[in-house]
Formats: sequence, C-alpha cells, structure tokens
Amino acid sequence: MKTVIYWQKVYYSEMLSILRFHQNYIFVPNRKNNVQGPKSLLQTEEKYAIIGAGPSGISAAKALKEQGIPFDGFELGVDVGGLWNINNPNSIVYESAHLISSKKQTEFKDFPMPEHWPDYPSHREMYSYFQAYAEEFDLYPHYSFQTKVIKTERKGEQWEITVEQNGQRSSHLYKGLIIANGMLAQPNYPKFKGEFTGEIWHSSQYKNAAIFEGKRVLIIGAGNSGCDIAVDAAHRSPKVDVSVRRGYYFVPKYIMGKPSDTLGGKWRLPRPLQQWIGGKLLKWVVGDLQHFGFPAPDHKVYESRPVMNTLILQHIGQGDINIRGDIKQFEGQTVHFKDGQKEEYDILMLATGYKLDYPFIDKKELNWQERAPKLYLNMFHPQYDNLFVLGMVEAVGLGWEGRAEQARLVANFIAGLEQGCAEALDFKTKKAGPNPDMTAGYKYLKQDNMPFCVDTSTYRSILEKEAAALPQ
Repeated sequence: MKTVIYWQKVYYSEMLSILRFHQNYIFVPNRKNNVQGPKSLLQTEEKYAIIGAGPSGISAAKALKEQGIPFDGFELGVDVGGLWNINNPNSIVYESAHLISSKKQTEFKDFPMPEHWPDYPSHREMYSYFQAYAEEFDLYPHYSFQTKVIKTERKGEQWEITVEQNGQRSSHLYKGLIIANGMLAQPNYPKFKGEFTGEIWHSSQYKNAAIFEGKRVLIIGAGNSGCDIAVDAAHRSPKVDVSVRRGYYFVPKYIMGKPSDTLGGKWRLPRPLQQWIGGKLLKWVVGDLQHFGFPAPDHKVYESRPVMNTLILQHIGQGDINIRGDIKQFEGQTVHFKDGQKEEYDILMLATGYKLDYPFIDKKELNWQERAPKLYLNMFHPQYDNLFVLGMVEAVGLGWEGRAEQARLVANFIAGLEQGCAEALDFKTKKAGPNPDMTAGYKYLKQDNMPFCVDTSTYRSILEKEAAALPQ
C-alpha cells in the first residue's frame, strides 16, 4: 500500500529526490482540489478565461497575473500538467515517456529544473515540475479543475463560456478568451481498406507494455511515440513490426557525451550550410537508415521533427523489430502490405498522430482556413482583440520558455490596449496580417495535422521583439 504524505511549500527538487528513492510514497500538495472554481470578488465580465492548465495554460496564467489582468482558468483534468499528468483523464503519456528535448532546452528560464535531475526527465518529474511552478507563482487559486468547457460563444464584445462540473452546467460572460489546451486532444484515425478483427489501439490510449504480452504487434507510424512504443513492445511481444510510409531522421539523445540539442555554436549558420552539416553529422553518427529498412527521407534535415530515439535501431539490428512498408488493406487479422507481403497480427497500434481540434468553439470564430486557424504569429485573431490561441505551433526546441514568450506577448498586448498604448494600437493593426516569414527558408514537410511549422529561432526572435515593444 502506498502512503500519502501531504506537503506544504516543500521545494520540489527535494521532494523529487525523496520520491526517487522511496517509490512507495505519493506526494500530494496540501490543498483542496479546487473543483468548485476560483474564488474572486470580481465579476467574470472583468476577467479573461484561460482554457487549459498544461505548459501553455499556466504560462498564460502567470503572464496575466504579472500584468495584473484578472482571470479564471478551467482544466478538464484533476491537476495542472496537461498531458504530462498521467492521472488526468485526457493524458496521452505512457509509463516510459520522457522528454525528447533536454531539460536545459525545455525549462522555463525563470524556473529551472533541478541540477540533479536527469538530462531527459520522465513524465513523473515533469508533472512535479508543473505542480511546483503553479505553487511558486500562486496559480492554483485561479483554476477550476475537473471542469469541462462545453462551449464558447461570442456575445457582443465578450465571450460566454459554458462549463460543466459534477454534471452541472453553468454559463458566464468573460472579457476575453485564451485557448491554451494544446494540440493533442483529437487522435488521428486513418482510413484503411478492409477490416481488422484483432485489437486496435491508438497511441493516445497506450500506458504500458503489458497489453503486448505474447501478442503479435504491428505499429503504424514511426514518430517519437511510435518508436518508444515499439521499443516497449520488443520486451514483451514475440513479434513487433512497424509500418512506415516515409523516411525519418533519427537523432541520438547524446552526442560526444552531451545532450544532442545542446550542441552547436553560439552563432547561427546559414540555413543551407546548417542543413548540409546536420545531414552529414547524422549520417556519420547514426548511419544509413535504409540499412535498417527505412525508406530514404523525402525531405532535408530540420524540415520535420526528428525522432529522438536510436534504441529502436538497436532492436532492429538485433531482430527484435522489423520495418514494413505502407498498408494496402486488412483482411481479418491479416495485414496486406503494398509491396505484396502479408502478415497476421493480434494488435494494431496506431501511432498516427492527432488532428487539430477545438470542439468548444465554432471554427469560423477562429478564422479557420483549410487545415487550421489562420492567426497572426499562430496566436492572434486578425479581427478580435480578446481571443488568443497559445501552443498552436510546431517548432523543434521551442520548449516551455517559448510558450512563456507567447504568453508574455499576449499579456503585454492586453495590458497595452487597456492603457491605450500607441505600441499596442500599432500591433493591433499588424495582427490583421499578413504574417511575417517564420520559416527561415526551411521547406517543412507538409502534413495535414501540422500546417503551422515555424523555425524556432526566427519565431522566438519575433515574439521577444514584439513583447519588448509593449508594456512590461
């Protein structure tokens, strides 16, 4: 039986040190779960509403708080952390999940992770980190947890937010709305010819490898989650195959004993030279991936998110995992591949990503065009001055500090408008469009579920410059 210890203002680095050595203890903050909602004497019409308490949501909460902008936060899960809290009903992390970027490249600048933590913390450590962040900046009193946002509607110049708590619905008008619940809420289920009669899972449902015990497994997709799950399955399953349609770039987590994302000089090289050097380095460190059965990538390095997992290559080399081509059709438990081969499986694991979805708001209110909302800097509505989306960006290495920079820009803009600041009025004109070039010349791989890729350095430079011009 696990013992529950309540803690009051314990340093989270010390807490995690104890937790690591005493796995039978669960640490719970000494506060009541704020299900009934944040307490405030202000009417909601004077506040902003924040949807989500993951990295983007708590970044928004901190930024608004620092600007003195009142707000209420709503979170579907039981606590902060978003998908990193495996106990949240909407969490998509699994037991073996770790950061794929190093802690130094991921952490909030004003809230560093403990030095004694591993370079690539686990989901448990990340959850503790977000708890500590919310405690440190006193964000908990502003949030309602286990609260589902059902609908948001524009009413004149305000937003009506309808929420559900404990089966009871209520609606309130808010001054503005910040959507910060992330991009990984709606699993992508591709369509295939025929019907598979074995078990079908999506990676969003996966928690641990026990489901693979003694079963033949086909994983569809070889992104970061797909490769993690394949490695997990290799320890429990007699047969693990991975079906891929395209090639990938694999990056080891360590190069010359250091986290690979910490390498590179202070000065940025021209894009063509950077891609050439990056491609040569990966070829030298990882080798020719066609040797492992993967097709050659149809794009250059840095033009899609790399796979931060070379353990799968080791398992392929050992014969524990096999790479298969694209799927033609299903027939019972038999999978027919486009190269003419066929094989029987007990489980299909769909590591096929997610579709962008904000089910609580009408797409037209988000200026949705084709595959995604068309927003200035992927954040600002071109017409509405009180509607913002945080976290709707795909950028390798953006980290939590990049989310915080998004939030600061939004908070500074809101504060500037309320003060009648000339710089805020200038930005209001600018956000009507068009967007600046945020790609740095990279031709990003076109994927239906990722139409908003940006170059991290370029994007963060723009955020920093724009935020600095507005009230601090």
